[in-house]
Amino acid sequence: MNYRKDRYGNELSILGYGCMRFTQSSGKINMEKAEAELMEAYRAGVNYYDTAYVYPGSEAALGEILAKNKIRDKVSIATKLPHYLIKSKESMEKYFTEQLNRLQTDHIDYYLMHMLTDVKTWERLKSLGILEWLAEKKAGGAIRQIGFSYHGNAEMFCRLIDVYDWDFCQIQYNYMDENTQAGRKGLLYANQKGIPVIIMEPLRGGKLVSRLPEKAVEIFAQYPVQHTPAQWAFKWLWSQPQVTCVLSGMNSLEMVRDNVTTASNVKVGEVGEREEAMLRQVVQAINAKMKVGCTGCGYCMPCPQNVDIPASFSAYNHKYSEGTFSALTEYFMCTALRKDYSGVSNCIECGKCELHCPQHIEIRKELKNAKKHLETPLYKLGRWLVKLFKAY
Repeated sequence: MNYRKDRYGNELSILGYGCMRFTQSSGKINMEKAEAELMEAYRAGVNYYDTAYVYPGSEAALGEILAKNKIRDKVSIATKLPHYLIKSKESMEKYFTEQLNRLQTDHIDYYLMHMLTDVKTWERLKSLGILEWLAEKKAGGAIRQIGFSYHGNAEMFCRLIDVYDWDFCQIQYNYMDENTQAGRKGLLYANQKGIPVIIMEPLRGGKLVSRLPEKAVEIFAQYPVQHTPAQWAFKWLWSQPQVTCVLSGMNSLEMVRDNVTTASNVKVGEVGEREEAMLRQVVQAINAKMKVGCTGCGYCMPCPQNVDIPASFSAYNHKYSEGTFSALTEYFMCTALRKDYSGVSNCIECGKCELHCPQHIEIRKELKNAKKHLETPLYKLGRWLVKLFKAY
């Protein structure tokens, strides 16, 4: 197993175990199967285990497995504060205590603000006393390192990086999202600030393995060096020295063993210009059905009405490359969950964005199309519920 260091010199396995996707049977986690897979990873050198308060049964399952096998102090636990449920400093304490009990531990090694959406959300948490609470927990050793996980564009990510002295951060990043989400720009910015970056969704929920179009499969098959699509995706990430750890929601022994093998043999810089060119062809094949030729460059931003244009087009395109549910989930996280709504409905067709688009996209027209496909009744219901919850 290869390792990279966190901000304080601790060695983290470059492969992290994402505990959100433990196999479930009849609505409950299959503990025997989860334990076998997790312990296989542990014996191979994986020492970073990621969970969250809202992953059904995950924290309790992880805690039980670590306690049963007496390895809690030999690994690092990462879990997340559900800040969107927080109403006071007392509720921070309530959720945190519950998490410690679930995980059967007295401390969390890596504690994240879960899905921190924007600076205004962080300001709200500050008004509730988050800074003092985190300082108390860190001083007492109950929390060792503090970070945040993020879905959204690079501009807001970079702003969030600067609002607090974070120990680490977590972003969605893969060769499809190189120029969307926080992207390479966000990765490099965090690294420049000395902040380790944990990667989630390296395979876009398995879509870069199981739902590749035939043309993409052919491109991989014809390349002189043979790796599986999953291996290519991981190698692309680990080839970048700025990537500290990549999470994988491993739920089979075969998956664990394959990922461990890749993580044990990969080298920084292994994916060079030729491999990058091949992967760009794969991206083009995946995007063949895309509706808008947006590259996510961000020149159209900031929008005077706070529309997240690149995120909206990304979700619109993903509806046709990955399916409706994936697209709506992405759009909802990047727009409706923000403190200040950033969906297409904000657009007043001022046209400022089109003056700066290097792809000469008819942005106003395409935003109307995106709205028709993304702002479905289900999305509107979700947005209404978010408003109701915030008001409460």
